[in-house]
Amino acid sequence: MAISSSFFACSLQGSVAAPKTLNCYKELSCNPSNLFFKQSGCIKSMYQSHSRLLPHSILSKWEQTDRFDRIQRHSLEVETAPSFTMGKKFQLDDIIEAQQFNRDILSAIFEVANDMEKIENNYPGSQILKGYLMATLFYEPSTRTRLSFESAMKRLGGEVLTTENAREFSSAAKGETLEDTIRTVEGYSDIIVMRHFESGAARRAAAIAGIPIINAGDGPGQHPTQALLDVYTIEREVGKLDGIKVALVGDLANGRTVRSLAYLLAKYQDVRIYFVSPDVVKMKDDIKAYLTSQGVEWEESSDLMEVASECDVVYQTRIQKERFGERLDLYEEARGKYILDQAVLDVMQKHAVVMHPLPRLDEITVEVDRDPRAAYFRQAKNGLYIRMALLKLLLLGW
Repeated sequence: MAISSSFFACSLQGSVAAPKTLNCYKELSCNPSNLFFKQSGCIKSMYQSHSRLLPHSILSKWEQTDRFDRIQRHSLEVETAPSFTMGKKFQLDDIIEAQQFNRDILSAIFEVANDMEKIENNYPGSQILKGYLMATLFYEPSTRTRLSFESAMKRLGGEVLTTENAREFSSAAKGETLEDTIRTVEGYSDIIVMRHFESGAARRAAAIAGIPIINAGDGPGQHPTQALLDVYTIEREVGKLDGIKVALVGDLANGRTVRSLAYLLAKYQDVRIYFVSPDVVKMKDDIKAYLTSQGVEWEESSDLMEVASECDVVYQTRIQKERFGERLDLYEEARGKYILDQAVLDVMQKHAVVMHPLPRLDEITVEVDRDPRAAYFRQAKNGLYIRMALLKLLLLGW
């Protein structure tokens, strides 16, 4: 029997309270004991959701005296409408997790991404980031994410410093801490894009960096820029974000892309999410609890054909062998259980699309590529425009 959001809400007995981002930060107060100073001299909160993760538009100004040790506690205030006026500072200092965004910011980012597509289509592009350097620190393998970020920077006139396998070919192999690496690399660059094998690593980096940090994936944690390009793709392909039905299929326990996507989909109205996965890689309870708290209907199902016939988006993912460690028996148990092939396409609606964060193994057959509903390569291309937009916004503002 399928498990749904309503059942989950009853089982929680009201124990979960995870309001939307803006409301969540409304009641936070800042503790002077949890502060330290950045290079710029401004104060930075080390609260669990520190101030660099919050939109500027929802942060209060600190009341300061001649000595910082006399800072008093103040509640954070929320402005009703953020400003997206050209030349204004971007609302975020870092891109760490999907919960940072609200609908207004998402819509504005997508508008900038549309502009970036025009720049990319008009050779030789733009020089708006000339003189800026981006460092890419990748402790895990990557093709699309790393290359799209590097392409995005170069297409806007910037330059790139890169390390493809920082886990093995950097001072991390000598035992250097992540914090020391970030403090060093920020001296050479203006923005850091980082992929790490540990969940929470991007937050640690942002906590000590004096320049913007972009999370390009932190272990099984989150992949916020992938989620941004996914939502951008859904809007372009389906034509709307409210009232859609989305199937998340495959490795939902280890897939950081589906976690971040679920957080963003919760920003929209009347969304219904179906979780289709082998038992050993089911979606974790924290995501289910968050969706329930946001009023998002969700359901677990083992019938891919039935779910695919109802959905606007079927978002397939691979079973991540690298997350199973020595339990290869569990990997083999999960692998190959849900394959998206012509038979699944035949029951899908004509307007529906197939998406995948890539790389794929055998979970989508090659024959699907010929169908116009196969959107995953267009999805990958959209990643370029989203990442161009984010680099522009973080370094120059609106």
